[in-house]
Amino acid sequence: MKLHFIASSTETATTAAQVLSARYGHVPVREAEVIVALGGDGLMLSVMHQNRGLPVYGMNRGTVGFLMNAYCEDDLPARIRAAEETVINPLAMTAGTTDGHEHCALAINEVSMLRAGPQAARLRISVNGRMRLEELICDGMLLSTPAGSTAYNYSANGPILPLGSDVLALTAIAPFRPRRWRGAILPKSATVRIDVLDPDKRPVMADADSRGVDSVLWVEIRSENSISHCLLFDPGHGLEERLIREQFV
Repeated sequence: MKLHFIASSTETATTAAQVLSARYGHVPVREAEVIVALGGDGLMLSVMHQNRGLPVYGMNRGTVGFLMNAYCEDDLPARIRAAEETVINPLAMTAGTTDGHEHCALAINEVSMLRAGPQAARLRISVNGRMRLEELICDGMLLSTPAGSTAYNYSANGPILPLGSDVLALTAIAPFRPRRWRGAILPKSATVRIDVLDPDKRPVMADADSRGVDSVLWVEIRSENSISHCLLFDPGHGLEERLIREQFV
């Protein structure tokens, strides 16, 4: 099996990459059958953004490691062959800014909009061209994929979404008005538009998996089904099982 190893910058990860490369061989990414990522979830997101088409098998040499398998140096090719596949479609974000430009980015976890000043943001929400919430005063909001629903979305009291549910979570961050609005679950086919009200007084930034855009006027978000990322997990420890288990911790 032709493997390409990618490690985060920590000593633990780089040492693991050296050991595994010496044991199993390392080929350039263009020749690889599988990418082996050694680090944490941040590294995994980076690898998926930069390498489309190749399956990725991650081993945790970071902190949280929700998207990673347990680290083990033995029988790596056999474990990869036996691994369960999880296919993820990213979100596509287009953001219009006050200088008249448009910025595009992909997000595997979530697209978020956050206040960029001392005052709360004022946002208007439309779904599939129909206005659904005329005004939301909040610190921000986000649209999350099922794969990202246990990350920022969950910390903002959003729902955990099963992988096969074909839905997205629209979650408010510290909502002030309407105070009781906690978000919505939308079909994966939905296109969400968020307009910034009063952008001069209440500036807002947008973020797609840590790719930030300042001075946003509006954002449109949809699932990009033409792009697929394949993650490999040890049997019985796949992402779907982890999403279920997370709800009973």
